[in-house]
Amino acid sequence: MLLEDLQVILKVAEFRSITAAAESLDMRTATASAAVKRVEKSLGFELFIRTTRQLRLSSAGERYIPQCEQALLMLDHAQKNMKDDLDIIDGELRISLSSDLGRNRVIPWLDDFMEAHPNVSLRVNISDSNVDFYRDSVDIALRYGSPTDAGVYGFKICNVPGVLCASPEYLEKHGTPVHPDDLAAHNGLFYQLHDIVHDVWRFSDKDKDYKIKMSSNRIANDAELVRRWCVAGQGVAVKSCLDMSADLLSGKLVNVMPEFKPKATELWLICPSRQSITPAVRLLRDTFRTQSKGVLKQLIEHGILDESVLG
Repeated sequence: MLLEDLQVILKVAEFRSITAAAESLDMRTATASAAVKRVEKSLGFELFIRTTRQLRLSSAGERYIPQCEQALLMLDHAQKNMKDDLDIIDGELRISLSSDLGRNRVIPWLDDFMEAHPNVSLRVNISDSNVDFYRDSVDIALRYGSPTDAGVYGFKICNVPGVLCASPEYLEKHGTPVHPDDLAAHNGLFYQLHDIVHDVWRFSDKDKDYKIKMSSNRIANDAELVRRWCVAGQGVAVKSCLDMSADLLSGKLVNVMPEFKPKATELWLICPSRQSITPAVRLLRDTFRTQSKGVLKQLIEHGILDESVLG
């Protein structure tokens, strides 16, 4: 009896559907159905009662499935414990990334990581929405902001200052703001998440905090699109310095009125449980810390940020 077949059995029991189980496991329905038949033949009894409209557990299945689930969990824990002891870097990394940071910074880091560790495979979920580890079938998530759920485990990667950006072409055409009050005359590029439009921008200097209600002719729920609009000279944007780093370093964008600082955030690698923190995840955490620190140092060397961001 194959372990892969037992995993199919558990998914069929969870979804009460062979088709739904197959979709969850990224396999053909016929393949999942064949796995169910092999297990039932090996056991000598039916686990499911099938009708034209539904599928439900048989009395034997109701007794067998919980024990099967427990046995597979024990095997999985034993395998992970051995890998932890031996520091084996392998397996599939199922990671959720935000759209802009993921596509333009993190994917190249992951490519280098996989080249150094060829036994690692990768499955990426690109989304700016908050991750649901169970709905989205991911094991780790790289996200801005410290985790608020006490049930998850997280590793802080770095501090991330915000920056107010615009292209040189936009500033030449519309003028360069030197104070937050000047932004009323400029077109803001807005990010929207869960129907909330981020149109109130906050800045601070050494003595005072400022809250500016911006106007805009462009709103997107994709952070990368906001960055593209900014590079194209369509307005000004407040974004993470990591998201905008390549464009700031190349001169495509300018850090506007840097003495007035937008709200900073933090970058975290989040895991749903201790069991998901494998040697590969710990090494990936260290990779993210090294790579992000390198980007921040470049921004400091070019005078875009000050050294306090590394504190």
